[in-house]
Amino acid sequence: MAKRVAVIDIGSNSVRMVIYEKTSRFAFHLLHEAKSKVRISEDAYKNNANLQAIPMQRTFDALSDFLTVAASFESRKILCVATSALRDAPNRNDFVKRVRDNLKLNIKIIDGAKEAYYGSIACANLLHEQENALSIDIGGGSTEFSIINKKNVKNTLSINLGTVRLKELFFDNNNTKEAVKYIDSKLEALNGINVSTIIGIGGTFRAISSAIMIRQKYPLDKLHGFECSSSYFTKYIAAVLKADESKLLKLGIKNDRFDVIKPGALILDRLLRKINVQNLIASGVGVREGVYLSDLLRNSKDKFPTNYNTSVRFLLDSHAKDSSFSNQLNLLSKKIFDITYEYLNLDLTYRRELAIAAKLYPIGSDIHFYSQNKHGYYLIQSALEYGFTHKQILLIATLVRYARKKLPSNAHMDNYAVLLPDVKTLEALSYILSLSIALLSHRPRNIDFELEFENGTLKIKSQSTLFLSKEAVLKLDCIKNFVVEF
Repeated sequence: MAKRVAVIDIGSNSVRMVIYEKTSRFAFHLLHEAKSKVRISEDAYKNNANLQAIPMQRTFDALSDFLTVAASFESRKILCVATSALRDAPNRNDFVKRVRDNLKLNIKIIDGAKEAYYGSIACANLLHEQENALSIDIGGGSTEFSIINKKNVKNTLSINLGTVRLKELFFDNNNTKEAVKYIDSKLEALNGINVSTIIGIGGTFRAISSAIMIRQKYPLDKLHGFECSSSYFTKYIAAVLKADESKLLKLGIKNDRFDVIKPGALILDRLLRKINVQNLIASGVGVREGVYLSDLLRNSKDKFPTNYNTSVRFLLDSHAKDSSFSNQLNLLSKKIFDITYEYLNLDLTYRRELAIAAKLYPIGSDIHFYSQNKHGYYLIQSALEYGFTHKQILLIATLVRYARKKLPSNAHMDNYAVLLPDVKTLEALSYILSLSIALLSHRPRNIDFELEFENGTLKIKSQSTLFLSKEAVLKLDCIKNFVVEF
């Protein structure tokens, strides 16, 4: 697979492009993103789904510029897919041929099942693991559904229910009652589905989730993986459906979504009335990422290897210059955790976050040695994007931020209280990581000491003097009833 790949998604409302760069076999990161609200389906649903000249020209012009951008990044492969608006259009071949002949770009028009599949494999691979979840991708012309159970995708479904379609057929005529009937009739395809979580893909869900995050003063600036209770979400979309434009602004909806936010909110409202769930998760990934992953993972059944995380690997590829130290720190922190977690009353689930924090601790020094903790913290908060809950991301980042230093500050814990574990847990995990770093101060080629733990005392036994380690341990902020002896 090419190192840099551009993926273009021609939707009913917008055309988008992402450019991804590989850093190793399965590790990648987003290099560039572009979007143009061309609304290729404008007035199509009023004209027997035929694409109109002006929207087609807008889309053609955007694609032309996208290709220039992709070339500037030296993209070696361009994958272009089109969804509902083109697959519904009787005159789609005219547009596809024009683009192919003039721009040398091949557009692949995908059917609804394939569109649903692409969106759901992106969620299955790039969100934290879910059991028995329903993904919903509300587009301009259609809405796609899939069942996601852990990393498996099944029951892909696409129905002709989208924001632009509803706007032109019902909302432009102030006929919301008929819109409700239309939506409910389409959602009958979901009869019998029983799920615990809804995963939202697409612009409508992202816009609503972003607004809710602002209203809740959510402390982490990250949409992908944001979770919201069904009760709060339902109340918010009810307010959106009642609001005029001035109130939409106060609710946090941007004015470029005013004309399609209510059709999208109404679809979600009717879905939540039909399917009783407790939790909703916002996905920052969708069809584009699914197209990319289906190419990247084509020989792996569209799944990453077991226990592999692409974001962790990207950070290590890009910023960990001393892999030996990262691996030693990872092993030592797990060893200390394993012999102390019962005494410290730590849940076993925290072992993974501690181990990842240990592995990623050195990455900040790649930017600036003297402020490596700060840079590691920001890198993890922003770039540990895929496969973790927000609580996991913030815990890992916090452990790195305070490693080798004082225990996490009260101000930090107060600011992120909704996402961090209790104080005793956080302090214990922080101390284990700091202690692991201190014990490796002499940077041995192989770990040259043994550990024993009993009744709150950790004994370090070694043939080496461990002079630097002893000094470093003495400088640490200790936790209560825990002693280190050499």
